[in-house]
Parts: sequence; C-alpha cells; structure tokens
Amino acid sequence: MEQILYRYNPWWEGEFELKNIIDRPQIFEALKDNLATKQIIFLTGLRRVGKTTLMKQLIYYLIAEMKINPKLIFYASMDDYLLANKNILEIIDEYRKIHKIVFSKKVYLFLDEVAYQKDFELQLKNIYDQQNVKIFASSSSASLLKSKKAFLTGRNIALEVLPLDFEEYLRFKKIIVKKTDKHLLERHFEDFMRTGGMPEYVLTGNTEYLKELVDDIIQKDIAAFYGVKDTQILKDFFLLLMERAGKIISINKIAKILDISPDSAKRYLKMFADSYLIFLVSRFGKTNERLLSAKKIYAADLGIRVYFTGFRDKGSLFENYVYLKIKKLNPRYVYREKNEIDFLTERKTLIEAKYNSEMNKEQKKLFDEFAVEKKMLIKNIFDLKKIDSLKE
Repeated sequence: MEQILYRYNPWWEGEFELKNIIDRPQIFEALKDNLATKQIIFLTGLRRVGKTTLMKQLIYYLIAEMKINPKLIFYASMDDYLLANKNILEIIDEYRKIHKIVFSKKVYLFLDEVAYQKDFELQLKNIYDQQNVKIFASSSSASLLKSKKAFLTGRNIALEVLPLDFEEYLRFKKIIVKKTDKHLLERHFEDFMRTGGMPEYVLTGNTEYLKELVDDIIQKDIAAFYGVKDTQILKDFFLLLMERAGKIISINKIAKILDISPDSAKRYLKMFADSYLIFLVSRFGKTNERLLSAKKIYAADLGIRVYFTGFRDKGSLFENYVYLKIKKLNPRYVYREKNEIDFLTERKTLIEAKYNSEMNKEQKKLFDEFAVEKKMLIKNIFDLKKIDSLKE
C-alpha cells in the first residue's frame, strides 16, 4: 500500500505540479475560510466537475502559502480498486505509520469519492472525534450523502461544486474581452451555452468525452448502486429528461413513452437528481401544492444538454443557465391560470428569463401583479449582472 499512497501524494517527495487550474475564487475562498474550522468539509457535485482539482489547489495552498509540512497532508481516492480491501481507518493508520505521525499531530486529510467506502460516515466520525485532523471529502452521489444515520450531524459542511459559469469559462479559455469590445460578449456567451462548463470538455471540445461521462454516471452512480439491470432504459430516460429541460415534467407521459410504471419513472427521476445530472424545481405555493405539483427540470450542464438535444431553443438554454446562477437561492416556479414565471427565490425575488425576447401579455400581467417588491427580467448577458446583487 505504501507505493500506492506515495503515487497519490507526490508532494511527500517534493514533486507537485498543478496543470489546467481553473480560477474559481468563490468556492476556493469558501474552502480556505473553512480551514480553521473543525467540521468535515464535503465537496459535492457532478462527476468530473472539478472537485478533485479544487482539493489539489487547496493542498498546493497549504504547502506553498501556509507552509504546512507536505507529509502532514494526505490525499487518496476511495473508489480506487487497489484500496478496495482496506477501510478508511486502516488507510489513515498506514499513512501515519509511513511518516511516523503521532495522533496528537494535526494532519490534513483529502478523501476523494469517500462515499464508495462502506460505513464511511461512522469511520469519518471516529477519525473526527479521536484524531487531530481536518478532513476534506468529496462525493458525486447525493443519495450516499443523504444518509438517515446521524453520525455526522453537526460535524460537516457541504459545498456544492457546479460546472463553470460564464465568467469562469472565459478565464479558463483565457478569453479577455476589453470594454471597447463588449459587443463580442454575446457571441462568446452563445459559444458557452453550446459548450457548457465541464472543465475537460471546455478544454478539449471532444464530444465523446460528454457521452462517456454520462455513461459512466449511469453505470457507476445509478445502475450499480441501485441495482438497475436495464441500463438502456436509463439512457432513454435521460434523453427524455434532456428534451424536457426547462419544462414542467409529466411522470405519467414519460412512463407511457418508455412503457414503464409511473412508480418506476419516479424512482429513476430521483436517481438522476441524486447523481447531480439534473436539478428539480418545485412549484411555489402552500406545502400541499409544493409537494404534489409536478416539478420543473433543469440540466446540470448546458454542454451535456446540447450534446443530447442539439443547439436549439436558446431561450430555454438561457433559462437553464439563469437557474444554475440562482440555484443556491432555492428558487421555485410560479404557476397561475396557465401562466408561468420562471423563478421565485427563497427571499422573494421574482425572476423571469427571456433571452432577447419579451413576455406575452398574460405572463406580463402575472409578473406585474405578483405581490413581491423585487422583480427581475433577465434578457441578456448584461442583465445577468443583476443576479450578482442577490444574497443567500
């Protein structure tokens, strides 16, 4: 095992190089802000969205800026087949033995895809309670982190990592638009809506990468975990979800198209939501209305959506992007008398996304008459700046 752990931790031997780093100041600052806290920090989100890169950036920061002894920093991916016969406690014990680290000495643990380990919550609790550690962990499956066990209650903070937004995309592509060339922003933005924000795909443009990513999630995070044998039905289900992104979804219609029961369709929908491939938005209203009404669906990444449906309906893609920008504000959609407004945030800001277009008469009436003080009509990339003023 020692050789495996040295491969994961090249900084133990003075070798550490970061490549293709993405400047993501908001999430990275949140990680730095939590360095001094005791809580376990969970990074959640879609596979290959950049969680591992953020961990490596933080490791580099600890070594280069905080001057932490590199041997006090440990990283490993818990879904590695070569570590499958060892639990987390055994792996950490082996790490301490390699460097002769006493339990009173503080160490920094970075555990990628931690939920692949059986009873990871109990193991993390034991490490948290009994050792001098700061733990950063990641998971690409929400279902594995929504455990009914209460081992980590009060001991963890979850930070969700979303695909790159437009500003991050420009920085990653090294695109600089001068103030005198602002007219070019819309063209770059449409390129972004076509490409999405999965870092590797932004870098390479290889569409086969997106197909393999979705296949990987369906195989590992859905079929294998939930015991679904027919992976083709899952692929067909996901294609229907992408075609309906931005719309209120009818479970019964999807069930009928795929010739499955509505109960099966509901289960599959939850599986895809728990894999972070899609997000579901409830209807605004009383508890009964919110729970019983159909959900709206949004793709986690625009590039994945475009891969499956083609680059069409820019208005719907724009609405999807606006949702991703305000997701942390827990938005719901408004529906009254066959008219719909896209979003009402938790703190009661009404938002309608209309890419270079206008609301129809009935929709505008609902928008104007809806009883909230703050309202936003987002029509283009420049209007997106309004969202930045919203606080959680």
